[in-house]
Amino acid sequence: MKNLDGIVEFCSVASVGNFTGAANRLDTSVAQVSRKVATLEKRLGVKLLHRTTRNVSLTEAGKLYFEQTNPALSVLENAQLSVSALQQSPQGLIKLTAPVAFGEAFIAPLLNRFLETYSGISIQCAFSNDTLDIVEQGLDLAIRIGKLEDSSLIAKKLATRQLYVCGSREYLQNNSIPTSLEDLKQHSLLVGSQPYWRFLINNDVQTVSVSGRVRYNSGNALKAAAINGLGLTQLPGFYVRDSIAQGQLVEVLPDYKDKQEAIWTVFPSNRNVAPKIRLLVDFLSENLTDDR
Repeated sequence: MKNLDGIVEFCSVASVGNFTGAANRLDTSVAQVSRKVATLEKRLGVKLLHRTTRNVSLTEAGKLYFEQTNPALSVLENAQLSVSALQQSPQGLIKLTAPVAFGEAFIAPLLNRFLETYSGISIQCAFSNDTLDIVEQGLDLAIRIGKLEDSSLIAKKLATRQLYVCGSREYLQNNSIPTSLEDLKQHSLLVGSQPYWRFLINNDVQTVSVSGRVRYNSGNALKAAAINGLGLTQLPGFYVRDSIAQGQLVEVLPDYKDKQEAIWTVFPSNRNVAPKIRLLVDFLSENLTDDR
């Protein structure tokens, strides 16, 4: 075969299931992907895809062609990755996503250090609290916290974090210190985006429904409200550890502190991991510390 034009685009559409996802994956336009696939179909003299306004599916010929060409592309990609690994300085763009607050506080500074070390690499990071579809968005990896949803993604644990219940010293002096979960009903609670808190009860992590007159979808806003004496809040350690150490906040209910949550990086399982990606994952794993 002398002409490989359009095969990469076709296999991307077949893998993702739509032209938009394939375009994001290949960092090109939907129109360009569509033209390439149409050219390939014309060259082969056969229809490979059924196109509707809502989705794309493979024809019988398309299924056969995908089964034959996709493994061959993987072989070619592996060969390219092997050659790239010989470079002293890794090259190229890495696209990822991370939760907003954690990403801004910890991932972004590490990305900056990584870029200082590897001048041939560029970074595009989307900070979002939404669980983005990294295949659909054409991302190389994602940073996620807590329990992972069942999926085809490959996960690697980077570190762990801890949740703390705390309030200001002044608030606790005026409202007493809770010693049981039942005592929380007598307190003003500062609630985040989820209407529950997590605790360790009889050696099992359980959720407890909470409500209050303050509800913010920002950890920093909840911390500020707690420091100002408006009530108790439950936040990850990276928000409140310094404030606890400085005496601005006091931890309560330590006996019910839940098990540490894992911090993960996840990859698409149908994509070979380039050396530059492995390099970044190893860097994050080495520099992220536990109990954030």
